[in-house]
Amino acid sequence: MEDSSARPAPRRRRPARRPERQQMLRRRALALGGGLVILILIVLGVKGCLNAREHRALSDYARNVTQIVEETQQTSNAFFGKLSEPGELSVTDFVAEVNADRSAMDNYVSRVDSLDAPGDMGHAQSALELTYELRGGAMTEISNQISTALGDVGSEKATGAIAAQMEKLLAGDVVYQSIVRHEINRVLEENGIEGDSVPKRAALSAVSGATGAATPGVHGLGLLGTSINGTELVPDSTTAVSAEETPEVEVEVQNQGESTENGVTVSVSVSGSGTLDQTVSSIGAGETQTVTIPLVPAPTGKVTLEVEVHPVPGEQVTSNNEATYTVEFE
Repeated sequence: MEDSSARPAPRRRRPARRPERQQMLRRRALALGGGLVILILIVLGVKGCLNAREHRALSDYARNVTQIVEETQQTSNAFFGKLSEPGELSVTDFVAEVNADRSAMDNYVSRVDSLDAPGDMGHAQSALELTYELRGGAMTEISNQISTALGDVGSEKATGAIAAQMEKLLAGDVVYQSIVRHEINRVLEENGIEGDSVPKRAALSAVSGATGAATPGVHGLGLLGTSINGTELVPDSTTAVSAEETPEVEVEVQNQGESTENGVTVSVSVSGSGTLDQTVSSIGAGETQTVTIPLVPAPTGKVTLEVEVHPVPGEQVTSNNEATYTVEFE
């Protein structure tokens, strides 16, 4: 007779899950997946909002800089216009107007100092502050010396002091042109922002190449064409250039005015990098000269080439002084 106690107990079957429990687990899984999707969408939305806010801040900064620069240009035109042609202004009126220009420059300095530089604009802002520090200091000293320069006693010394301040204005132009403008436009480009580039011309560049007044008559230069190692470049299109030899930019400059122009400066920059300058000692009225500027180090790939013929004193129309090209070095 078998001992029934030695038999293994029969295994109990697990009861089948009830349909309600399966549906509950399925709902939980769907809810968890939906929650993750919503969380991802929220994160992407927040990131998009932050990017849009950053882009607006960068655009606003560039527009504020542009406004200050353009207003400074107006002050510059008025100031150098008085120097070249004072008209019927008395000494007292002339000095008063120069003092008004100095006050305007002080206002620009304050506005620059109060700008909030977003993102990667810190380097550009520091250079912009230096630009206006040079300009503001120069205009203050000029206004302090102008009355003596127009008088009889001490005029020679005062005139020399003013000439020195003109060099400070020129230094400010160089900082703006070679650092501020390129830095701002670089940051805008890297963030995919178009249409907010700051002005090409340095705001007080009317002093470039000379510290005296323009001679009477029409003054004007023109950029007739640009080529690299004999290959002509076309604005607003891409030109392929061989990279086998050192590229030399050849700029054809014409004196379209009525007087010989001295110290004509031509500048070239590659994709917002430092500016390369070359100066022509003199160009006679109606004459054309070619300025050659080697690009060292040689660029590679596709680059943006900006060429500019700096205006001379008394030049009113500068729209034909500059051009931008796209060059593919291959």
